[in-house]
Amino acid sequence: MYKLIEENAHFIVIHKFSGVGFHDEREGEALRPGLVSALKEEFTTLYPVHRLDKVTSGLLLFAKDLNTCQQLNALFATHQIEKYYLAIADKKPRKKQGRISGDMLKARRGAWKLARTKENPALTEFVSTPLGQGLRLFLLRPYTGKTHQLRVAMKSLGAPIIGDVMYGDAQQSLGHDRAYLHALCLRFSLNNDSFEFVSLPENGLLYKNTAFKNAVSEKFSTPWKLDWKGIHKGAPR
Repeated sequence: MYKLIEENAHFIVIHKFSGVGFHDEREGEALRPGLVSALKEEFTTLYPVHRLDKVTSGLLLFAKDLNTCQQLNALFATHQIEKYYLAIADKKPRKKQGRISGDMLKARRGAWKLARTKENPALTEFVSTPLGQGLRLFLLRPYTGKTHQLRVAMKSLGAPIIGDVMYGDAQQSLGHDRAYLHALCLRFSLNNDSFEFVSLPENGLLYKNTAFKNAVSEKFSTPWKLDWKGIHKGAPR
């Protein structure tokens, strides 16, 4: 279900695997344990600070005490925790880098959609690079934490994430081994200490592709060093 990346007196960081739900799920009369239940077997007390969709893999942060949880929640609320994600698409995006901004509205069957209004917008900046064979790798930097934000953002670009049944071509997506969205990096300061975590995806045929590995190594290995102010100047949506 997960791999432990960091444990200290105040928090843990784990790498969640794709296909693992956050909470227990009922399948008929059986109950399928989720991530939180699995973590409780190893750690006495944990406080979730943020979440990842079931289809998404990558880094997750849990506080070990209420005070740390409140501190981390405050950092998230004031956009002082940097998050970076990787996604792969096989459609040509409307633009190759820039900002995606708009209110998130509920759609049908549990999905969401991006509106043109910006009363309380989801905000994502991104840059991309070609992988060859019609594939494109995206580095996504969300500034807000809305439900399905990145998956909706990618759909709004005309380049839904490969394997995302809800927001892509459902029939085509079912032919892939996973949804290609991964939480690559967390970066923040807590109690005057700075923390930086990077964890590459571990499952997925396209993530084992040499072109993908080379692109991450050459362009996205330290995503916080990119010129995000320059990317921000891209025409907003």
